[in-house]
Amino acid sequence: MNQTHILVVDDEEDIRVLLQYNLQKEGFKVDVADNGQACLDFIQKEKPQLILLDVMMPQLDGIEVCERIKADAINNDILICFLTARNEDYSQIAGLDAGADDYIAKPIKTKVLLSRINAMLRRSKQQKPQEEKKPGFHINREKYLLEKDGVELHLPRKEFELLALLVSRPNFVFKREQILEKVWGTDIIVGDRTIDVHIRKIREKIGDQYISTIKGIGYKFND
Repeated sequence: MNQTHILVVDDEEDIRVLLQYNLQKEGFKVDVADNGQACLDFIQKEKPQLILLDVMMPQLDGIEVCERIKADAINNDILICFLTARNEDYSQIAGLDAGADDYIAKPIKTKVLLSRINAMLRRSKQQKPQEEKKPGFHINREKYLLEKDGVELHLPRKEFELLALLVSRPNFVFKREQILEKVWGTDIIVGDRTIDVHIRKIREKIGDQYISTIKGIGYKFND
């Protein structure tokens, strides 16, 4: 039986019941929460591997909940997939920029949902724990830990994976297509703006001098 633990967060009861039923039928362990604060309270007591998180909720919306979860480095290994009734690009981009791993538009089709969940889980397993040591940098992928000049820095999951990718091959220019494939995977579509936003956030934390923009091509980490 699949022991992957999934938390479904949605303010609509019929959606929570439907998703819980279908996922439990596939062998997943499933818990539910009806609002953003209940989600945050839940993960303080028990940490699921994946959260299906509604975007449009009263009080705390899904974007803010995601940002709060990813602000704590201990949660970097939690996968987050947004459930959204909005098909606008803004909703999708904002969710990915907040640190989400994927998004699914409502109405939700069970086969599509299961396919996307399995794809996220596969990508997560394929990221083998390893350590990267470069001058001034120590990246531990198992613990999602970055040390710069002896100081620990906590980066959200996607920022960490993007930096780890660049650091893995100093002075090598990673094309945008390569970055999208290796960090976000081929099952999700994101735009160039998503990469740029993550690069900007990384630079704010480690300094501008480490990552160079190669105009029209991509980025590289300066050794």
